[in-house]
Order: sequence, then structure tokens, then C-alpha cells
Amino acid sequence: MSAPRLNRRLVLEEAARVPDGSGGHRLSWVARGTLWGRIEAGTGSERAGEFVTLSSLPCRITVRAAPPGAPSRPRPEQRFREGTRVFRITAVTEADADGHYLTCFAQEEVPA
Repeated sequence: MSAPRLNRRLVLEEAARVPDGSGGHRLSWVARGTLWGRIEAGTGSERAGEFVTLSSLPCRITVRAAPPGAPSRPRPEQRFREGTRVFRITAVTEADADGHYLTCFAQEEVPA
């Protein structure tokens, strides 16, 4: 495998529960670090949400590998952010036999 061209600056984010001031909690996204990656788009689809139609685009995002358990290693249920674009991570696996890169399977969902 030749080295992929990692030309996209991605912020790795993780969901955190924070108090809402009324005795409950709300979901907030906390940045865990910045990774350089390559984004490959798949075939998109569209579905009706409760108030808006959502377009969903599966993506494969390649980043440099980090050891299991390291805070810089992406995990399912985290997400990448690139500006206003958000990519929800669904699975992560090694991209090459030597373990130099990871492939993150993700979904980009945007209002249509």
C-alpha cells in the first residue's frame, strides 16, 4: 500500500453530557484533537426526518494509526468535523497490514 495523501484537517470530537442548568443534561461535542485525513465519498441516499429531509453520504476516512486505547485513536460514536461538515464514525479498522493507517467508516448527514 502506498502512503495515502492526508490533505484534510479534521477535528476529532466526542459527545459529553453537560448540565443544562435545570437539573437535566444536554449533549455537547468536545474536541479531542486534530488529525489529517483523506475522505473518500460513497453513494448517497436521502431520508425523511421528523422536520427535515436528511441526505446521508457514506464515507471512508483514512488517518494515521494510533495504538488502541490512545485518545487520538478514533472510535465509533465519535465524529470528525471539517468546518461545518460533520462525519459520524460508525466503525474503525486498520487500513494496512503494517498498521500505519486506520480506515474510519463514517456517515455525513446534511439537511437537504
